[in-house]
Amino acid sequence: MTSTVDLNCDLGESFGPWEMGNDAAMIELATSVNVACGFHAGDADIMRRTVEMAKAKGVSVGAHPGYRDLHGFGRRPVPGLKSSEIENLVAYQIGALQAIATAAGHKVTHVKAHGALSNVACEDDMTANAIAKAIKAVDPSLIFVVLANSKLVTAGEKANLSMAHEVFADRAYDDNGLLVSRSKPGAVLHDPRVIADRVVRMVQDGAVVSVTGKVMKMRTDTVCIHGDTAGAVEIAREVRKALDAAGIKVAPFKTAP
Repeated sequence: MTSTVDLNCDLGESFGPWEMGNDAAMIELATSVNVACGFHAGDADIMRRTVEMAKAKGVSVGAHPGYRDLHGFGRRPVPGLKSSEIENLVAYQIGALQAIATAAGHKVTHVKAHGALSNVACEDDMTANAIAKAIKAVDPSLIFVVLANSKLVTAGEKANLSMAHEVFADRAYDDNGLLVSRSKPGAVLHDPRVIADRVVRMVQDGAVVSVTGKVMKMRTDTVCIHGDTAGAVEIAREVRKALDAAGIKVAPFKTAP
């Protein structure tokens, strides 16, 4: 049984005057946040504001690089990219957040790929390795947040990176251990109490249950709640309450191996 777990959230996904989610409320509940770096969402001002809020609450900050796809929110695959192109787009985004974080007096501790970039990398060795190589090239001390049991784990091991294995509170799983496509009914979960109970079981059992009822063992270092999921704040509150009631401490994952 895991007695401590991190609760992470993807934030900073607004753009200019357009707002996505309630970042201030989510930062009160999360222990680490993954900040959009301008390719799928976010901009320099949003990044700075998000980092400053995280710093004020003692919350860890990570880069959340995605495909260059503002219109599709980074949730559409971009086929045909070479390994070097993926490495460069990931390195570029990490560097952007590092600069903003430094200016705000905070530090980037981890990297988590966003949306379609992550989904493709979970099944494609080239993409997974390119992400890992970019992280290592920029700063090998950064923690690589990886979907448990995916090709991201293999890539992180190959690059000798510290990793935080992630499970998702508000997403359904296929029998292969990957997330159900958002295009399918039931892919995103919304009932706060159901999600909270599910998270406690994930952490206690070190396993997730697929849509068909298959139990799959998964290391659980960090649990993600998407900031753009409807009712995200209430979901996060219920998850924190349920974890506390179960005697599970919520704290940032360590920044060293």
